[in-house]
Amino acid sequence: MTIAESSTFPLKFELTPSQAARDEAEREVILADPGFGKHFTDHMVKIDWTIEDGWHDAEVIPYGPLMLDPSAAVLHYAQEIFEGLKAYRHADGSIWTFRPGKNAERLQRSARRLALPELATEDFIESLKQLVAVDGSWVPSAPETSLYIRPFMIANESFLGVRPSQRVAYYVIASPAGAYFHGGVAPVSIWLSTEYSRAGRGGTGAAKCGGNYAASLLPQQEAYENGCAQVLFLDGETGRHIDELGGMNIFFVHDGGTKLVTPRLTGTILEGITRDSIIQLAKDRGMTVQERDVTVEEWRQGVADGSITEVFACGTAAVITPISALKSVDGVIGDENAPAGELTMSIRQELTDIQYGRVADRHGWLTRLDA
Repeated sequence: MTIAESSTFPLKFELTPSQAARDEAEREVILADPGFGKHFTDHMVKIDWTIEDGWHDAEVIPYGPLMLDPSAAVLHYAQEIFEGLKAYRHADGSIWTFRPGKNAERLQRSARRLALPELATEDFIESLKQLVAVDGSWVPSAPETSLYIRPFMIANESFLGVRPSQRVAYYVIASPAGAYFHGGVAPVSIWLSTEYSRAGRGGTGAAKCGGNYAASLLPQQEAYENGCAQVLFLDGETGRHIDELGGMNIFFVHDGGTKLVTPRLTGTILEGITRDSIIQLAKDRGMTVQERDVTVEEWRQGVADGSITEVFACGTAAVITPISALKSVDGVIGDENAPAGELTMSIRQELTDIQYGRVADRHGWLTRLDA
């Protein structure tokens, strides 16, 4: 199923204003301490799809519960996908997002893997603009805050039977997000999962679907029990090569900051947009960038001989997180008390400066949402 166009292309959105929208005072209380994923804006986007009519009935409607039949396909066969990106308020008050075309393309790839219809890139980006047009006041302005945007697609046909759904709905919701790290960016220890794999060859590892995250929850709980903030997975085929963390890609800084290494995309690793951006920024600096297999033993030896000087993880929510140590049943690699690496923090600063409009966007990565 590769249905990328609607019957009315491009889609035209209808607005139904919320009668329960928070007033400015209520909103400002929330924006003063939004946390992450705790509060949601007053509206959401909804677009329907059927096998007969394609994408249709694009709407901006009041945020609220979904009506699903108990036999809806998503509840029984997990046919769903999602994305995550942010809206940033710049110093002049304008609202921008970062590389939304990449999110649209990844949603399309995920849709193909999960036998869902593809939403055109133009309609994806327009859905973001439509939500911000009515809920732009929810984009916070405090330093390092943003509006986290969650587009998702679910199979909502009512039936029991293992086949692709013939009815689908696409939604966009948004949640104001505070600074991910209270008190500054701090290095974290991560836990090596040796019993569980995130994905296998030919599976859904490269798709952004809920099943991948559900499979990571038990080993993530194991990480917490061992005093770690995240879990690291190895490939399911050999059990030797590093894949990624439960929700982030990983990078290794070699040779005093002249080389960056990250696990290659093998179909079991999510193609992170932050990952891709870091690769470009590193190349801009003249660094050597390698996408290749990386083993835990290489990490161990690299720390021991000094060839690996920094390790960090990356993703939309936290941007870049320094990793101080890898813990496992076999011991610890690194120093749990090590400070954040200089290159790690430098790249993080450059990336966030672009996102918040503090430096020139030389790659054309930003898209204005409130224009």
